[in-house]
Amino acid sequence: MAEVQELIKIASQVRRDIVRMVTAAKSGHPGGSLSSTEAMVALFFNVMKHDPATWTRDAKGADAFILSAGHIAPVYYSCLARAGYFPVSELATLRKFGTRLQGHPCVSHDLPGVFQPSGSLGQGVSVAAGLAIAKKMDGDENRVYVLCGDGETEEGQIWEAAMFAAHHKLNNLVAITDWNCQQIDGRVEEVGGLVDLAEKWSSFGWNVVTVDDGHDFEKILAAFDIAKSSADKPTMILLQTEMGHCVDFMAGTHKWHGKAPSEEQCAEALAQLEETLGDY
Repeated sequence: MAEVQELIKIASQVRRDIVRMVTAAKSGHPGGSLSSTEAMVALFFNVMKHDPATWTRDAKGADAFILSAGHIAPVYYSCLARAGYFPVSELATLRKFGTRLQGHPCVSHDLPGVFQPSGSLGQGVSVAAGLAIAKKMDGDENRVYVLCGDGETEEGQIWEAAMFAAHHKLNNLVAITDWNCQQIDGRVEEVGGLVDLAEKWSSFGWNVVTVDDGHDFEKILAAFDIAKSSADKPTMILLQTEMGHCVDFMAGTHKWHGKAPSEEQCAEALAQLEETLGDY
């Protein structure tokens, strides 16, 4: 279990991976990958009970993670590789012909760590709720985690799953929203008008934890501790983040939602990110 200072170092390397992967592929989604880096690093290197050596797709006997916002696959792949699910060198194959690292996670290529394909947005909470209730039925006390985007939360299926999870008191289900206030067409409130996400999730019967700095590991870990103590409700952790965090020309704008940097921009970004674990 990595402590905060180690998590910070891992996050810096994961961001380097993201930038380099998307640049090499000339395609991908850096903005949301960078805003959700701390959430993903916290999950894979501190919060979740998981072991790459014993991973199976039935998710029995361990925590499971579902990426609902599948377009942020770069951060997912980096965390999986850095956690030991597959060789770090494979990150160089993102979006290449025949690669296991498709633009959105899929299961047809047997990539360890991926439980569910993530293409169409809005489906992850449903899948996670299904896994969570299956664990309840099996007497498996491990948890299911799912990461959503705030723009994705405009999807109606999210709220159908939210009602189901609350009705069945799935306290082993923990959802996280990367609340960076940006989606592909602009600011979320201007496009879809979600307004107060905390009030919405609470009204659907969920335990809600809002983190005012979704890049602060201590606050993130404290939120997960609260989620683990929930007695009879699923928990939604709302992480207030910044799109493109830690790369100044990507930060705070929707313009890097799905745009690859040039080689020059990649170099500029990498100059702002410390290499801590070694590049692939």
